[in-house]
Amino acid sequence: MQLRYNVRLYPTAGQRQALARAFGCARTVFNDGLRMRREARENGLPYISDGDLSKQVITQAKKTPERAWLGEVSAVVLQQALADLNLAYRHFFASITRKRKGPKIAPPRFRSRKDNRQAVRFTENARFAITPGGKLRLPKIGDVPVRWSRDLPAEPSSVTVIKDAAGRYFASFVVETADEPLPEVAPEVGIDLGLTHFAVTSDGRKIANPRILRRAAKKLRKAQQALSRKEKGSVNRAKAKHVVAKAHAQVADTRRDFAHKLSTQIIRDNQAVYVEDLAVKGMARTKLAKSVHDAGWSRFVNMLEYKAKRYGRTFARIDRWFPSSKLCSACGALQDEMPLNIRSWTCPCGAVHDRDVNAAINILAAGRAERLNACGGTVRPAAWRRAGPRETGSHQKCRTRGTG
Repeated sequence: MQLRYNVRLYPTAGQRQALARAFGCARTVFNDGLRMRREARENGLPYISDGDLSKQVITQAKKTPERAWLGEVSAVVLQQALADLNLAYRHFFASITRKRKGPKIAPPRFRSRKDNRQAVRFTENARFAITPGGKLRLPKIGDVPVRWSRDLPAEPSSVTVIKDAAGRYFASFVVETADEPLPEVAPEVGIDLGLTHFAVTSDGRKIANPRILRRAAKKLRKAQQALSRKEKGSVNRAKAKHVVAKAHAQVADTRRDFAHKLSTQIIRDNQAVYVEDLAVKGMARTKLAKSVHDAGWSRFVNMLEYKAKRYGRTFARIDRWFPSSKLCSACGALQDEMPLNIRSWTCPCGAVHDRDVNAAINILAAGRAERLNACGGTVRPAAWRRAGPRETGSHQKCRTRGTG
C-alpha cells in the first residue's frame, strides 16, 4: 500500500527563492504544454503526443532566449509538471468516454501564480535525499530543514514540495508500506454519522460534533472584514489575506487531526467497521451545506477505509437507501415515516429506540448480513428490499436522515 507522509519544511530565504523559481518553471511548462495542445485542436491538427510535447516545451524551449531560464531548476521538476498535464488529459478523456466512474471531469486549466497551492515533485531520478542530519536535500535548492513528527517506514519513491495559501511549506513523501495487521478483537461496530452528534456507534457511544468551523467563525469573520477594508494591490491587503489563509489552515488542520485520532481509535478497538454510504454532495446542496462541510464525513470515512485495509480490519459501506432510522432493530418492522424532529420512538412490538443508536445497530446488522452473503451464507431478505428506493422515502429525506 502506498501512503503519504507529510512533514513541515522551514526553508531559508535563499531556499524560498529557489523554490519559487521551481514553482514558476513548473507552472510555465504546464501552461506551455496546455496552450500547444489547445492550439493544435483549434487548428484541426492531430493530438500532440507526450514525447513530442516534452521535446517542444522542455528540450527545445531551453535553447530559446525566452525560456533559457528553465535550465535553472531540476529537469525532473519540469518533466513531472508535464506528466501532471498528461495525466489530467487522460482522466478527462476517460471521463467523457465514460471509461472513468464518477462525476465528469473538466479539461485541464491553466495554472496561475495566484493559485492557493503551489507544488513541485521530485522522483528518484532527481536524487533527492534525507541527510544524516535530518534535512531534505533537493537538487538546485539545497538542504532544507525539516521538522520530523515520525520516521518514514521505508525509502520514499517521490517527494512533493508544497506551499499552501498560508505560506507554509510541506514535504509530502510517497512511501510503499506493508500491511501491519493488528491482533484480532471481538467487537464489531456500526456507525451512524450525523450533525447533532458526529458519530453514534452501535454500542451506544455518542461522539460529539466538534463543529470546528462554527467555533472559529468569529475569528474568521473579523479577519475577512479586515481584508475587505484593505485597498486592492496594497501591501496591507497581502498581509490581511495571509491572516485569513492562516485562520482557514488552522481549521483544516484541527478537523484533520480530529478525524485521524477518532478513526485510529475505532479501527484499533473493532474487528469490523460498517458505515452508511452517504451522498455528501447531495446533502451539500441543502440548507445544511455549511454544517455538512464542517463535519468532514467523507475524509473520516476514507480514513476508516484505508486504515482498515492496512491493519487487517473489515470495512464496508452500507447501501445509502437502507432505512436504518425507520427500521426496528428488535423486530425488523419498517415505519412509514420518521421526520427529523423525532429523536426517539416506540415500535408496536414495545421496543423503545433512540433514533441514532437504533440506526447504528441496523447498520451493524446490515453489514454483517452483506458479509455473510459475500461468504456464501444465506440471509433472509430484509423487508425494506421489497420496496424500491423511491418507495422508502424521497432522496433528500433518506440522505438527511442522520443529520439530526
